[in-house]
Amino acid sequence: MAEAGFAGAAHVPPPAASILLMAYNQQASVRTAVEAALAQTGEPIEIIVSDDASTDATFTVMQQAVAGYAGPHTVRLNRNPMNLGIGAHISRLVGLSHGEMLFIAAGDDVSLPQRCERVMQAWRAQGRLADLIAAGLIDIDGTGRVHGTLHPTDLATYRNASDWLARPPYVVGAAQAWTRRVFERYGPLPAGVVGEDLIMVFRAIGAGGAFTLAEPLVQYRRGGVSRRVRTLSAADVVARLRKSNRAALVELPQLLADARTMGQLPAVEAALQRRLARERFIAAVFDAPTALSKLRAITATPDVALGTRLRVGLYALWPGAYAPFFFLKRLLAQRRGPP
Repeated sequence: MAEAGFAGAAHVPPPAASILLMAYNQQASVRTAVEAALAQTGEPIEIIVSDDASTDATFTVMQQAVAGYAGPHTVRLNRNPMNLGIGAHISRLVGLSHGEMLFIAAGDDVSLPQRCERVMQAWRAQGRLADLIAAGLIDIDGTGRVHGTLHPTDLATYRNASDWLARPPYVVGAAQAWTRRVFERYGPLPAGVVGEDLIMVFRAIGAGGAFTLAEPLVQYRRGGVSRRVRTLSAADVVARLRKSNRAALVELPQLLADARTMGQLPAVEAALQRRLARERFIAAVFDAPTALSKLRAITATPDVALGTRLRVGLYALWPGAYAPFFFLKRLLAQRRGPP
């Protein structure tokens, strides 16, 4: 750890649970997130509060939030010397933690006081067999106003990698907890991973299984790093497409490697390879330096659907062609008002 601090109980056995609280440029919300972690009920746990090299005052707020803490939990403070991104940051914190069950927490979300206690009770009641437990979430906005409840997919209905592929689950990493053993079985998440929640569900389904608690245990803040943004111009679409493409080029090979580890590669290989071919095509088109080389990339990839090649090619070669469509979209957005 570049910078670390310890507070709370000392000279105690390794905790059964660890909260891995990660933040990046979230100075406005991270104090509430840290205080919620410190307020967890039940048995003592380990809490690692970690800043991913923020450029604002996030780490200072973290220091202030844990200063003087004298409760039952063990608190560790970490600041990465450089920005790692979600996947590599998680991997680093797993290496720093000691708990058997690892809870993910974001710097803009709020874990309810009973979160760890409820999950640990459910896991033990199930015989500690599952490798991942998800929970419901309370949908809040930047001011804390509640907009309803989010219900992730019932993961107990998934038995293998084929189920995961046939019925992609709706999951939210902010309310997930998973075992150290499943992480150690498959190995660290590489740099560039953004959809760690889908990967961890995939891993768990191929190991000890997973299940979902209907009870909301996390306040999930709208407008955070996982928010959906309206695409009101071709430039917006291109930016989002390139961002998701960079992540997919890391995550799809990882899923293939994980399927091989779990012994279920034949069931998902063809479908995942098709997705990977599409993502490689997108990267090739946008990375091509000239219009002629972009055209060559478009025509040299017959294994990618023609519709995809035409749509991506148009965005890469002549994004202005979409101007009338986005003009109408902006008009409709103005009439509807803010999301």
